[in-house]
Amino acid sequence: MKSLSIRGVDSQLAATLKEKASQSKKSVNQFVIEILRKHVGLDKEKRFTKTYNDLDNLFGQWSEEDHSLIQGKIDAERQIDVDLWK
Repeated sequence: MKSLSIRGVDSQLAATLKEKASQSKKSVNQFVIEILRKHVGLDKEKRFTKTYNDLDNLFGQWSEEDHSLIQGKIDAERQIDVDLWK
């Protein structure tokens, strides 16, 4: 793996890179490499892998009775009415 030195980094840019890297929970080196790869087109932005957390608080909240009731309604809706398909 190659090393690269970048000269002329002013204090404002260095502070901003350090802050952004910290926010991303990455080292400055990892953050800069990621930015460079994206900028030159080696890494594409993932567009369809967004993670949603808005319903996480509901996970595991149904009782067995709630689950049986809801599953029963789902199963009833999935029944095929033979008379409609003649």
